Amino acid sequence: MVITNGFTYLAVLMFIAGGLLALQKYAKWKVFNVVPPLVWIYVLNMIFCTAGLYSSDACSAAYSALKNNILYAMIFVMLLRCDFRKLAKLSGRMIAIFLGCSFTIGIGFIIGYPIFKGFLGADTWGATAALYASWVGGSANMAAMQDALPVDAGAYGCALALDTVCYSLWIALLLLMVRYSNKWDNAVKADTSKLKAVAEAANAEVAKEKQHASYADWIFLIGISLAVSALAQWVGAAMQGGLSGAGLAMFDKGTCTTVFVTVLGLICAMTPLGKLPAVEELSNVYLYAVVSLLASVATLTDLVSAPMWVVFGIFVLIVHVVLMFLLSKVFHWDLCMCSTASVANIGGSASAPIIACAYHESYAGIGVLMGVLGAALGNFFGLGMGAILHLFV
Repeated sequence: MVITNGFTYLAVLMFIAGGLLALQKYAKWKVFNVVPPLVWIYVLNMIFCTAGLYSSDACSAAYSALKNNILYAMIFVMLLRCDFRKLAKLSGRMIAIFLGCSFTIGIGFIIGYPIFKGFLGADTWGATAALYASWVGGSANMAAMQDALPVDAGAYGCALALDTVCYSLWIALLLLMVRYSNKWDNAVKADTSKLKAVAEAANAEVAKEKQHASYADWIFLIGISLAVSALAQWVGAAMQGGLSGAGLAMFDKGTCTTVFVTVLGLICAMTPLGKLPAVEELSNVYLYAVVSLLASVATLTDLVSAPMWVVFGIFVLIVHVVLMFLLSKVFHWDLCMCSTASVANIGGSASAPIIACAYHESYAGIGVLMGVLGAALGNFFGLGMGAILHLFV
């Protein structure tokens, strides 16, 4: 069976995504506690792609028309919640801990990729850089790298599998380490004297954002995000032409467009647009649509290398832990904030409060704001990592 209608193709993709999310929310299937719906969406669509369900010209045309347009709209909406003025509530120390985690994870990628690239498959540097973007800011940053870098669809699926497995192992390990935090803190002579004040300020900032979205909010946000997507692609093409004329042809249209829409989103986050409700919800809708589209052009044959991707991920985490301990010895960082920052990098703003609250319920806001910081920086860090990893090809 082959889908020969573009609308049917889109309907199937969104039905699969919506059905899996409904099973998680309403049926509460325990399997989603182990492997989240995003991964199931990718794997199921890879199966259908391998079986030839999406192999028609109509599906290819619909994919080409939709993927980048939705991708750039997603980046813009995602970044509307990244108002850097809110991050002042974290204090310089908390931001330093977060950036320390980003830096040490990045070192793990730079050391590990030359060692493991022969086991990961061909043409994997783009997908690895996209994974690093995810390990700074979350899944949306990983999806954003799809057009900014040459990310192979099959390698993307392997990176997503790594992300899921390593994230699950990592958050379980960090929860286990809560009871041993005193040993870490004593070893590094941790300074927690101002932690309570930072937590109170962060919680107050997060509480301000809770609003109810009306249908007018949704329509306006969808309209402006799609308009920005169209504008960004036009500007990206113009930027690429100008840079090529200046001898900088390595900056292609996708990279230029991603940088432009990222900067525009961060600027708009500091305007009234950043206070619109439904921002997080709409960015998730776009994310699931983009991931479904990406999976529909990937085949299962690439997943045979996934076990080595997981080994690579574990290697990166080991380097991350060792270097974070050394930095903590120098700067006296406590395990609570190191763990929260680590999960804010690897899991995003939805996951960081889990670790923070395991230490004290008042620390949830710190985790959320650290995740916001990662979302704002993830695209830039992913592009930088791509430039470095491309040197090893």
